Amino acid sequence: MRVVGLRLEPGQNVPEHRNAIPVALIVTEGRLHFDDGSKQGEVGAGEMLLINPGERHTYRADVDTSAYLVFAGLPGVRSRPWSLRRKR
Repeated sequence: MRVVGLRLEPGQNVPEHRNAIPVALIVTEGRLHFDDGSKQGEVGAGEMLLINPGERHTYRADVDTSAYLVFAGLPGVRSRPWSLRRKR
């Protein structure tokens, strides 16, 4: 498992990409807009976004935003599928 801090200023975005392992994105301050190609939405402080391995996704901030990315697994190791959803 690896935890990475993320800070985005208003207008900043993370370009579309994929991860080899499951990722939990936990917003601690502000709001992130996400898009996985089929769903779009927002996650705010105290909410979590779950991203499956191999899913294309992008996110951006309209306000100062902080989050933690929790990379939960190892590349090549099978994991149970996650749904891209908000957990409250």
